Amino acid sequence: MKTLRGKTARVTGSTSGIGRALARALAGEGASLMLHGLGDHAAIEELRAGLARVHGVEVRGHAADLGDPASAARLVADTETAFGAVDILVNNAGVQFVSAIEDFPPERWSALQDLMVNASFQAIRAALPGMKRRAWGRIINLASVHGLVASPFKSAYVAAKHAQVGLTKAVALEVAELGITCNAICPGYVRTPLVEAQIDAQARVHGLSRETVIRDVLLAAQPTKRFIEVEEVAALAVYLCGDQARSITGAALAIDGGWSAR
Repeated sequence: MKTLRGKTARVTGSTSGIGRALARALAGEGASLMLHGLGDHAAIEELRAGLARVHGVEVRGHAADLGDPASAARLVADTETAFGAVDILVNNAGVQFVSAIEDFPPERWSALQDLMVNASFQAIRAALPGMKRRAWGRIINLASVHGLVASPFKSAYVAAKHAQVGLTKAVALEVAELGITCNAICPGYVRTPLVEAQIDAQARVHGLSRETVIRDVLLAAQPTKRFIEVEEVAALAVYLCGDQARSITGAALAIDGGWSAR
């Protein structure tokens, strides 16, 4: 029994990494899907067609530039036009920039806030009227363990992820009696192609083995000393979309190998 059959999901940043796993898991439960991503058009089309074929659901693609937060609202509107509804809204797109705060370029600070905070706000604002009419909705903000704790040299990312968690709580309280939930998922280090590239780069620069980089550099703060797999994050998202999770709202759910328990 596919638990999300008849629902439509819009997932940003869904052509790679965590977002791709989220899209695959939601389609696997029967949800129609609006993919979103900026990248190789042929590769994105291959992903779209493959998800539609394997899972028997309608899948479309969109290349909105969320660096312009108003595009997030247009993406919601285009999804509603294409599918008739946005039942599940997943704000996943994100980017990182590392710098000492006195050297942090102001334009990079603004870009991170636009992509992760302002675009999330615009998307939620655009999706809520339809969710309210249908008395059902699921909003998931892919925050980070950095929405719960901080690390040095990541000021813009930490600020944006804390803001996403705060936005999650405020929205959840506003719609608590309307059949709509809003939650944040807060992963620690997840095994993605970008992280794999970081391992190789760190090993090369510091003359360390991959195993040492993983354990003593990347996972130094993650007590389990293992990466979270994208499928684990996706499984949590699917659970939050189901009716059995209707009492979970306003939560910032850590999936971080114990990082935030310190």
